[in-house]
Amino acid sequence: MIDPIKKISKEKTLEIYRHLLLPRLIEKRMLSLLRQNKIGKWFSGIGQEAISVATALSLQKEDFILPMHRNLGVFTTRGVPLYELFCQLFGKADGFTGGRDRSFHFGIEEYNIFGMISHLAATMPVANGIALGYQLRKEKQVAVSFCGDGATSEGDFHEALNLAAVWKLPVIFIIENNGYGLSTPVSQQYSCENLVDRAIGYGMKGLLIDGNDFFSVQKAVTDARKMAIAGNPVLIEAKTFRMRGHEEASGTFYVPDEEFEKWKPKDPIFQFEEWMLKKKIILNREELKPISESLKKSFKNELERALTATEPEFDESTERARASLLPQPSPTDSTKNSTSSEKRVIDAIQLAHAQAFDEDEHFVLMGQDIAEYGGVFKVSEGFLERFGKERIRNTPIIESGAIGAAIGLAMNGYKPVVEMQFADFISCGFNQIVNNLSKGKYRWMPNLNITIRAPHGGGVGAGPFHSQSPESWFMQLPGLRVLVPSSVEDAQNMLYTALFDENPVLFFEHKKLYRSFRELTDDKCKIVDIETANVVREGKHLSLITYGLGVHWALEITDEYQSKGIELEIIDLRSLAPIDWETIVASVKKTGRALLLEEPSEVLGPMSEVSAGLSEKAFEYLDAPVIRCSSIHTPIPFSKELEKGYLANYRLKDRIDQMLEY
Repeated sequence: MIDPIKKISKEKTLEIYRHLLLPRLIEKRMLSLLRQNKIGKWFSGIGQEAISVATALSLQKEDFILPMHRNLGVFTTRGVPLYELFCQLFGKADGFTGGRDRSFHFGIEEYNIFGMISHLAATMPVANGIALGYQLRKEKQVAVSFCGDGATSEGDFHEALNLAAVWKLPVIFIIENNGYGLSTPVSQQYSCENLVDRAIGYGMKGLLIDGNDFFSVQKAVTDARKMAIAGNPVLIEAKTFRMRGHEEASGTFYVPDEEFEKWKPKDPIFQFEEWMLKKKIILNREELKPISESLKKSFKNELERALTATEPEFDESTERARASLLPQPSPTDSTKNSTSSEKRVIDAIQLAHAQAFDEDEHFVLMGQDIAEYGGVFKVSEGFLERFGKERIRNTPIIESGAIGAAIGLAMNGYKPVVEMQFADFISCGFNQIVNNLSKGKYRWMPNLNITIRAPHGGGVGAGPFHSQSPESWFMQLPGLRVLVPSSVEDAQNMLYTALFDENPVLFFEHKKLYRSFRELTDDKCKIVDIETANVVREGKHLSLITYGLGVHWALEITDEYQSKGIELEIIDLRSLAPIDWETIVASVKKTGRALLLEEPSEVLGPMSEVSAGLSEKAFEYLDAPVIRCSSIHTPIPFSKELEKGYLANYRLKDRIDQMLEY
C-alpha cells in the first residue's frame, strides 16, 4: 500500500474506513438474506470496494459516474438513500425503477449516476457523450465509466476509447480486472500482458494500479481527472480479485484455491486496517468494532423496511403510459411564413437542420464524413462553416459509439442528431437503440431529445448493403418514433418537428427521393402534426395504404385506374410508430378494401403490423381479404434489372387487379 501524498488526519482516515466498510457490511447481510431465500440474486463486489469508494471520493459530485455490477460503494459513498436503494435491489415498488429493472440497472440524475445494462461496455460510449457536454460548455467536470475485464473484448469498449481520444474528451475509463469474465479467466480473454497496454494504441494515457489499495486508486483517479480535464482521457486498469462468483448462483468452483489464498491478505479493508495500525492511527483492531456496529445499525431499519416494502402491482394503463411516447410538439402558426420556393427533399432536410441549429445552440450533428465533406448525400454541406466544428462533428466509423455518445450528450442537456451514412449501417448500432435508448424512459432515464437520421431504400442500384429498408426493425420498440416522409413538405417540417421532439426519433429518408422531384414549400419550417396519416388522394373503390417511396408508386398507377372509373384512395402513413389507426380504419370503412404497399420484403415488414391491426379493428368493414404488395423475401440485389423485379411496384398492378376482382 502506498502512503497518501498529503498527511491525513485520524478523523479523515476513519471517515474513509467507514466508506470502505459500509458496502462490505451491506453485502454480507445480503448474502445472509440470499441463504435465507429472502432475496433472489446478488452480484458481489466483496474485495473490490477500494475501487468504487476511492473513485467516488476522488471526484466532485458534479462528475458523472457510470458504474457496473460490483460498484455498490459508488452508491453508498455518493449518499444514495438506502431505503430506495435496497428497494431497487429487491425489486420493490419504491425502488428507483419501481421493479422494472434489476439490481444495479438504474441511474439517478440527482446523484449524477448513469445506470448499467446487461450488455457489457454499452455505457462506455454514453460516458463520451456526457463528457462532450462538459467539454462544449467548458465545464471542468469529467465522466467516469467502469467496466470489467470481460467487457474489454466488446466493440463498444474500443469504439468508446477511440472516440474519447480523437475528441480529447474529459473522460476516465476504469477497468476492474478481477481475473474472470463470469468463469472465463483472463488468460482466455486477451493476449497482451496488461489491458492498460491498449491505451497507447488509442493515443491516450494508461495507468496500471493496485485496485485493492485505496490510496493507489485515489491517486490514479485524482491524477486522471486533472489529465482528462486538460483534454487527455485516461484508461485505468485496476488489478483486483473477485472473492465471490459472478453472481452467487454461479459459485467459484472454477477458481483455484491458491488464488484465494494469494489474494486474501490483499483484501482492501484488511490492507487499510493494516495501514492504520502501521501509522498508529489505531492501536488495535478492537478500536474499529464500534464503527462496524454503528454502521450495521445505520442501515438496519432501512433494510428491514425494504424487505417488507410493497411489491409492484401490475396496472396495464400505468405500464403502457410509462413506456409510451411523450406528446408531440405543439403545431405552430403557419401564417408567419411570408416566402416560398421550389425545393427538393434534400433541400428540405438541409433547411430543417439549418433553421433548428440557428434557433437552438444545443443541437449537435454527429456522423461519418458530415463535416468538411458534407456527408455522402451532402445534407450537411456548408454546415461546418456555418455552425463550427464543435457542433458539426465527424465521428470515426462507430455507429454504436456515436449513438451511445448521443445518449450521454442528451443526458447532459444537448439535442444530438446522428446521421447514419446509410440506414443499412444502423445494424451496427442496434444494441444502443434497442437496449439503451428505447428502454430508457420506461426504466429510469429522463426524456432524451435524440434524432437518428437514416438514408434508406432501393431503386438506385446500390446492392444489398446500401439499399435496405430496415424501418420495421424498430416499430416494436416502445418509446421510439419511426418517421418516413414522402414529400418535400413533410421532409422539411416533419424533420424540423422531430428535432424538437423530446422523444427519441428514427427518421428514415429515402435516397431515391432526395433529388428526384421538386415542390413549392415555405422557406421557414414549422412544427407540424407528425402522428397523423395523410390522405394523399381520395377514392372510394380501394384503400392503398403505404408510405415513403410507396406513395410515389401509388400516385404513378392511380391515373391508369382513374381512366377506367376506378378511384384509388392513397393513404400515406408518414409515421410507422405510432400508427394512425383512426385514418386507416376510416379509409377502409369507406372503400371496403385494403391493399398494403411497402418497399421492405414480404415477411415482417411494416405492413404485416398494419394487416394484423386491420383484422382486429376493421374486419367488419372489409369486402375482400387484406392483401400486401411487398418486395420479395430476398436481399435486395445490385443489378438494376434484378432490383426492378425485386421491388414491390413490379407486382403492384397485379395486386390491385387481384383485389378489385375479388
